[in-house]
Amino acid sequence: MKASKKFCITLSMAIFLLFNFDVKAQMVEKLIEEGDQYTEEFNNQKALDTYLNADKLYPGNWEVLWRISRAYVDIGEHMPEKTDEQKDAQLLIYQKAFDYADKSVKLASDKSITYVRRAIASGRIALFKGVFSVAGVVNSVKDDCEMAIKLNNGDKYVIALGHYILARTHAKISEKWAPARAVLGLGWADNESAIVDFNKAINLFPNFRMFYLDLAKSYIREDEYQKARDTLKKVIDSPKKDEDDDQRVTEAKKLLEEIKNE
Repeated sequence: MKASKKFCITLSMAIFLLFNFDVKAQMVEKLIEEGDQYTEEFNNQKALDTYLNADKLYPGNWEVLWRISRAYVDIGEHMPEKTDEQKDAQLLIYQKAFDYADKSVKLASDKSITYVRRAIASGRIALFKGVFSVAGVVNSVKDDCEMAIKLNNGDKYVIALGHYILARTHAKISEKWAPARAVLGLGWADNESAIVDFNKAINLFPNFRMFYLDLAKSYIREDEYQKARDTLKKVIDSPKKDEDDDQRVTEAKKLLEEIKNE
């Protein structure tokens, strides 16, 4: 075969491969957009199916992987958990969420969002198993949040989530007597630090009911009842942005009634 013919064949193959790669990339981008739309509509299973299709088409895309993790968490949060079998199924979903988030971190260790999603999945596993029985997991949640905040290269909602999860971790762990948790390596947790990070999250991404509700709970623990009441009213007045926001309004109203005379 002449050199010129070999060159033409090689060039044709290269063009074909580049074209095929570009088509796949465009298809993946379209699937991501479709999955994101399902997420906004709170159709979590459809979102998951769409992202999984994108992963099959174009494996190893960190943008797809962290979205798969998010979808698994969204599904897990709304699974029944009355029987042992149901609880086992829920834990399996959270473990899948962690696995995909962990893969996204390894592929994009310079992106805040990958650490945020891994922190969320780890946090769900820790809450499921009992935070004081998995201190190592809890510490990894803290580490991932701090890394996400340090990188500071996501949008405001992503960084706000980093502060929020860190705050939630401080708030939850500090419920236990300090000397007892210090033995477990969790002595760093502090409710006042939780309040600081809740407020940072709110400053970055205001009018989000989830942030206000948990901040109010931390204010109540500090006997700062007027701040708690003001914050609970913001829960009620803020627009619905999350599928669980209606329950948060119900809880906020209940808490307001409980502390109205404090």
